[in-house]
Amino acid sequence: MRNGTRGHDLASLRRLNTTVVLRALHRRSPQTLAELAADTGLSRPTVESAVEELTAHGWAAEAERDEGERAPGRPARRFRFRVEAGRVVGADIGLHKMVLLLADLGGTVLAAHREDIDPDLGGAERLDLLRAGLATFLAAHAVRRDDILARCVGVPGVVDAGGTLTSHVIPEWSGVDLARLLADEEPGHTLVENDVNLAVLAERWQGAATLAGDVVCVLTGHRVACSLTIGGRLHRGRRGGAGELGLLPLLGMDTAQEALRWQGARDPGESEVAALARAADDADPRALAAVADFADRISPGIAALALAVDPELVVLTGGATPLGGHLVPLIEDRLRPLTLHVPRIALSTLGEKGVATGAVRKALDQVESDLLTDSALQESFRTAPGHP
Repeated sequence: MRNGTRGHDLASLRRLNTTVVLRALHRRSPQTLAELAADTGLSRPTVESAVEELTAHGWAAEAERDEGERAPGRPARRFRFRVEAGRVVGADIGLHKMVLLLADLGGTVLAAHREDIDPDLGGAERLDLLRAGLATFLAAHAVRRDDILARCVGVPGVVDAGGTLTSHVIPEWSGVDLARLLADEEPGHTLVENDVNLAVLAERWQGAATLAGDVVCVLTGHRVACSLTIGGRLHRGRRGGAGELGLLPLLGMDTAQEALRWQGARDPGESEVAALARAADDADPRALAAVADFADRISPGIAALALAVDPELVVLTGGATPLGGHLVPLIEDRLRPLTLHVPRIALSTLGEKGVATGAVRKALDQVESDLLTDSALQESFRTAPGHP
C-alpha cells in the first residue's frame, strides 16, 4: 500500500512539474533548458523530462535558430510553446452582421469572415446561420473540428452566471442557454458572452485601453450599450448586467441610434454612418446637427457611469466610430457640467472586428486556464495533436 501511495505521489509530482514548465513556456518562448530551470526553480533533469513529455504530446517543440544566428560551440537547444497546437474561434452575431475570426493559441488571427444578416431573421434561423457559417468558415480554411479548443460567441444580450441569455434585441433567445445549444457534439469549450463585454476585453487586449485599468466601453451604432473593467478586470455584476444603461429610457441611450438615420446622399455601397461622417466632414449643417443630437443622447449615460466608476478612459467602439472626430469633443463638452472629472475619451481602432476580437481573447483565456492546470493538462494529453 505504501509503495502504491508513493508511486501515486511521484506521478502527481511529475504532472505538477510538467504543468509548471508548460506555464513557463507559455509565458515566454523560446527558452533553453537552463533558462527554464532558472525560471521554474526545478532541476535541469526535471525540466528536461517535462519538456520531453510536452514535446511528445504536441504542446512544445524545439525552436528553430534565428536566420544568421551564430554562436561559438554547440548552441543550446531552445524550446517553445506550440501556438499551432490548436485553434480558437471568436464570433460576433448581432442583428445586422456576423463576424468570425480564427486564431492560433498565441492570439494571431489566421482568417476572418464578415457577412450581413437580415435584421428580421428569427432567433432559430439566426442560430442555424451561425452554425452553418462556422462550419463553412472552418472548412474553407481546412481546419478540423478537433483542432478547435474553444469558441466564444458575442451576442446582444445579458448572459447570467448559468449561461442563460436575456436579449431585447433578439427576444427569441431570451431564456435560452445558447452555449449548450452550440456545443452540441462539438469538441472543446463553447462560450457565450455579452457583445459589449467582449468589446471592452478587446480594447484592453489590443485596442485603445491597453494601458488603462478602469475603463468604460460604449458600443455605438444600431443600439448603444456599455460595459466596464475595474482594475483591469471585466465587471459583469451579479447577473451579468453591469453597465447596461442603454436599457434605461430616462437616460436617452435607448433612442440614440435614431439620430444616425441619415437621409442625405450616399455613395454606392456606403453605409448610412459613413455617409453621415463624410457629410459632417464637409460641414453639412444637417450632418453636424445629427452628430450633436447623437452626443446629446449618449452623454447622460456616459456621465452616469463616469460618476459611478470614475474611469481613466471611455472608449467609443462600434458602428458610430467614423463620427469620432466630431463626436469626441461634443461628448467632452456635455460631460463637463454633469461630472466631477471628464475622463479621457478615445476611439476604438478595431473596427467591426472588436467584439469578435474580444471573443478570441475570452476563448484563449479558457484554453490557457485548461492547459495551465494540472488535471486539465492531463486530460488534454489524451486529445493533443501529438498523442499516440
